[in-house]
Amino acid sequence: MGSSHHLLVFLMFLHYAVGFTNNCVKILPDSSSSIVVEVGKNFTATCHLLEGCAYTSDDIEWRLGNDSIAKQSYHRINETSVSVTINISSDMNAWLKCTAPKESLSYKPKIIYGIFLRAGYPPLKPKNLSCIAVQEDKDISPNLNCSWDPGSRNPLIDTTYTVYANVPGTVLTHKADCKQHLARFCVVNLETFPIHMVLKVWVEVKNALGSERSELQSDSTYFVKPNPPLNVQVLTEDKFPTSLMVTWKHPIDRTILKLSYAIRYRKVTSNVWIEVPESFTRGYIESFRLQSLEPYTQYVVQMRCIGESNSSYWSNWSPSVTESTTEAKPASAPDLWRIIQPTSNSRNVTLIWKAPVKANGKIRFYNLSINQNNEKFESHNITADNLSQMYSMELPAGKMASIEITAYNSAGESPKATLSIPRSDKEFPGVKDMSWSVRDEKLQVKWTAVLPLPHPLKLSEYLLEWVKIPQSVHQKELPAGWQRVPKNVTVTTLNADLEKFKRYNISVYPIYKYQSGHVWHFQPGRPVTRPAYVQQGPPKEGPTVTVTKSKKNSAELTWEEIPLDSQQGFIIHYTIFYAIGNTKQWKSETVGPNVHSYVLTDLASETDYVVYVMASTEAGSVKGTDCTFKTMKYGDGEVEVIVVVVCLSFLFLTVFIIMICLRKREVIKKLLWPQVPDPSDSSIAHWSPDFPIKADLPKEDVSVVEVDVFDGKSLCEEDKGVLPLKKDKYLSEEHSSGIGGSSCMSSPRHSVSDSDEGDSGQTTSSTVQYSTVLGSGYKGQTPSHQPPAFARSESTQPLLDCEEHPDHLNESQSRSSYFRRGRELEPGVLAPECDGGSLTFCPVQEEEPSPVAEEPPASALCYMPQKSGYRPQ
Repeated sequence: MGSSHHLLVFLMFLHYAVGFTNNCVKILPDSSSSIVVEVGKNFTATCHLLEGCAYTSDDIEWRLGNDSIAKQSYHRINETSVSVTINISSDMNAWLKCTAPKESLSYKPKIIYGIFLRAGYPPLKPKNLSCIAVQEDKDISPNLNCSWDPGSRNPLIDTTYTVYANVPGTVLTHKADCKQHLARFCVVNLETFPIHMVLKVWVEVKNALGSERSELQSDSTYFVKPNPPLNVQVLTEDKFPTSLMVTWKHPIDRTILKLSYAIRYRKVTSNVWIEVPESFTRGYIESFRLQSLEPYTQYVVQMRCIGESNSSYWSNWSPSVTESTTEAKPASAPDLWRIIQPTSNSRNVTLIWKAPVKANGKIRFYNLSINQNNEKFESHNITADNLSQMYSMELPAGKMASIEITAYNSAGESPKATLSIPRSDKEFPGVKDMSWSVRDEKLQVKWTAVLPLPHPLKLSEYLLEWVKIPQSVHQKELPAGWQRVPKNVTVTTLNADLEKFKRYNISVYPIYKYQSGHVWHFQPGRPVTRPAYVQQGPPKEGPTVTVTKSKKNSAELTWEEIPLDSQQGFIIHYTIFYAIGNTKQWKSETVGPNVHSYVLTDLASETDYVVYVMASTEAGSVKGTDCTFKTMKYGDGEVEVIVVVVCLSFLFLTVFIIMICLRKREVIKKLLWPQVPDPSDSSIAHWSPDFPIKADLPKEDVSVVEVDVFDGKSLCEEDKGVLPLKKDKYLSEEHSSGIGGSSCMSSPRHSVSDSDEGDSGQTTSSTVQYSTVLGSGYKGQTPSHQPPAFARSESTQPLLDCEEHPDHLNESQSRSSYFRRGRELEPGVLAPECDGGSLTFCPVQEEEPSPVAEEPPASALCYMPQKSGYRPQ
C-alpha cells in the first residue's frame, strides 16, 4: 500500500513538474520527490516565470490541493516572480501548485507547476534507556535487551531507531536496527558478555527533519539481572514460637557475580508484606532468622537477589513458602459477655464469649467460674467449640454474680476475663441520644457519653451489641454479636456482616470499672437499644384482613401484624383499599404502623364489598389478601325497635280484647255456657192438682208458652193423633210428682231436648219424668171445660237427692243459685220442627204471675226445663 502510494505521487509530480512543451513556469524550492516540512512552521515557495513566457507575475495563482490560497499570502518579487508563505498543519499532505490562467490570452495554453508537501515532526530524544542481560544457567546471556520511551508524539513521517553497544577503547561496535514504527525496545547481540568491563550503550533515532541520541555507560554488572535464590526453605523452631529460620542457595557463582539478598514475609491472612532491611542480609550468606513474629501464625516468605556492587536489577521473587510458628500461652483474655432475659421471679442469664484475640495457639478448653453473692461457687471446664461458646444459668433478681473465665491451649492459660452482674435494682446509668445510620452498607452508631460519672465509677470502654430479630433457632449459633470500642469513641461502625432485610436490635453499653480492694471489677451500665436495618426492602407478604363486625353503614376490620422475619423493613403505614364488589372503584384510608384495626364508615347498606390492606416500608409496598363482606340491611337498634313496636301493639291489642271480654263477660258467658235450670229446685217435683204450690216455695223458673192444644197447625201430625190419648191418660192418672212417686210413667220417653239434639237413641231405665201443667187458668181467664192434664217429659239425668228425699227440699232450694235461669219463650210460637213425637216451643217473654188465675183461651201453660245445649229457634 505504501509503495503504490509513493509511485502515484511520483507520477503526478512528473506530470506537474514537466508540464506541456510550452511550459514556462517553475517553483523554488524544487525536488524530484516530496518535500518534508515541519508541522507548526511557515513554508515559503517562489513561482518563477521563465524567459519568453507570455505571462506576467500578475497572472500567477497559488493553489494548495484544490483550494486557492488567499492573495494576502502572496509576495510579488518582480515582473516574473511571486512567492507565497503558508503555515504547516499536521494534516497538510497535498500539492502546492503555481498556475497562470489569463482570460485575455485564452488562445494560449494554461501553464501549471507543483511540488508535493509532506508534514511531520522531528524525532524526540529517547528517555529512560535501560539494558538488561539476564542470567542463563550459570552464566550471563550475550543478548542485551534495551528499552526506552520514544515519547507520545507521532512523527508522522518515517523514523528509524538504531541501538549501538561497544566496550570503550575497542574498535568493535555492535549494532541493531529496530524495524518497528515508534520502536520501544531492541536486542543487540554482544557475542560474549563483557564480565567486569565497562559497557557503553546508546540509541539513535532519525527522520527527514532531524535526529536524536540517548546513551548509557556503566560497569557491565550494572546490566546483569540474576535469577532468584535457589531452594528457599522456612523452618520452625519449637523453643522459639516467635521466630522462623529461612535458608537458600546461591543462583550464580560469586566469581561471575557477587550477590546480596532481600527477604520479605507476611501473614497468610494479610496482604501487607514486611521486608527485612537490606543491611541485615548483605553479604555472601545462605540463612537468616525472622524474629518478633506472632505465635501460632502462618507466614508466607519470599526472597530475591541483586549484584552487590553498582547493580541495577533485582532478580524476580522466589516462589512463596508458607510456614507456621509454634504455640505460646494466650496473650489476651477471652471476650466475655452476657445476655439477660428477665422471668417472673428470676433472670435467665446466658454467658457467651469469644476466643482470645491473641490466642497464640489452639484453645483446648475454658474454665468458667461463677460466684453468686459469695454463697454459691461453681466451676466448669467447657470444651472449646467456636459454634457453641455459651453457658446458661438462673440468677435470682435479688442476687449478684461475679463471672471469671480463662482459656487454655497446649502452652498454658490465658489471663482472666471478669464480668459482674448486679442485682436488678442496682444498674449503672447508660448512654444518651443513641442513634444509627447506614454508611457504605454498614451500620454506623452514634451516642452521647454520660457525664459526670457517679463516684467511684470509671468508664473503661463501650460495648456495642447486635441481636437479630427474630433470633435464629440454630442451637449452635451465638444469640448475639458484640464489639468493644475505646472510651473516648462515641461514633463507630459495626464490623459485622449484617444480613439485608433483617431487623437487628442495636444496643450500646457503657462498661464501668471500680476497684474493690486490689481487684478491679467491670460492670456494664444500663443499655440503650434501637431497632435497625442495614438495608430495607418491601415486605415479603401483605396483611391478612378479617371483618370482625359488619353493620348497616360500617364495618370493623382487623389484621395481624406481619411477622418480623417477613417485614424486611420498618412499616411506615398501612393503606386500606375497599370497593363495592362489582364496580372496583377503590377508595382508600391510610393508618399508622401501630394500628391493626379500623372501622370503615359511610358504607351502603346490604351491599357486597371487597377490602384488602397494603403494608408499606420506605423501600416499597405489598398488597394483602382480599376479603369480602356484606353490610347489614338494618342498623343497630332498628330490629329491636321493630320487635318492640310489634310486641307493644300485640300487648295493646291483647289488653283491649281482655277489657272487651271483661266488659261483656255476661254476654260471653251466655254464648259459651248456656244456663241450664236445676230440676232439683223445681216445685213440680212436689206439685199435684190436688195440692197447689205452697206460698213459701221460691218462685220456679219456668218457660211459659201459649199453646192451642188442638191447633193442628202447631202440632205435628203424629202428635195430633196421640194428644187426646195423652190427655185422657193424664186425666186418669192420680196426682204424681213424677219424681220418686208411683205416678211416674212405667216406661221411659224421649225428652224434648233430646229430640232437638238428635240424641233419641240415648234412653235409659233411669229416665226421669217431668210434668207440665196443661189447662190451668191463665191471667184471670176462664178455663175450658176440659179437665187439666199432665204432659210428661222424660230426661236422662239422674234424680237429684232432693227429689228422692222431699224432706231435703229446703236444703236444695238453698243451693238454687247453682242453677241458672231458663230462657224466656214468646207466647204462642211453636218450634218449626218436631222430631220423634216431642214438642218444641219457641221462647216467650216471661211475665209476672198474676195473683188471680186467669184461664187462657184454648191454650195451655207449659212448663219445660231447659237442657244444656238447647238452642232456641
